[in-house]
Amino acid sequence: MNMYKSKLLPHPILSIVLLIVWLLLNNTIATGHIILGALLGIVIPWFTSSFWQDKICLSSPKSALKFIMIVIYDIIIANITVAKLILGPSEKLRPAFFDLPLDIEHPLGISILASTISLTPGTVSCDLSADKKSLHIHALHLEDEAKTIQEIKQRYEKLLLEVFKPC
Repeated sequence: MNMYKSKLLPHPILSIVLLIVWLLLNNTIATGHIILGALLGIVIPWFTSSFWQDKICLSSPKSALKFIMIVIYDIIIANITVAKLILGPSEKLRPAFFDLPLDIEHPLGISILASTISLTPGTVSCDLSADKKSLHIHALHLEDEAKTIQEIKQRYEKLLLEVFKPC
């Protein structure tokens, strides 16, 4: 039974997330949408399971929740900051590229970090080095590169390292 269950739900957390996202996107908890969301939550991970390299384990759900809350807060604050920068004099802007050295090695962790950087207004992840040891990032306004790198590592990467410890 356990082997059958793992084949039916190869990624149960993804299945739950897909169901929740489906219901949120449709803004309803109607029975039909729950059934369709559950079917999508089963079928999509089942068809894509061969593409997943390793099993994903959330070592620290508490850290994952903290990470999500920090990202939501940072997105709101960054939107306000970027609006002020854009509405202000453009000669004050200091756009720049910089490299963020990575301590995180888990492919999904790197992807989430790069996506988080791009989701936060004012920064965009541009490239991952071939050795997967650094992210190339563009900032709309960069006052202190070392400080920005330290903030990203402390606010995001540190928590992701806790979340994606080996299984």
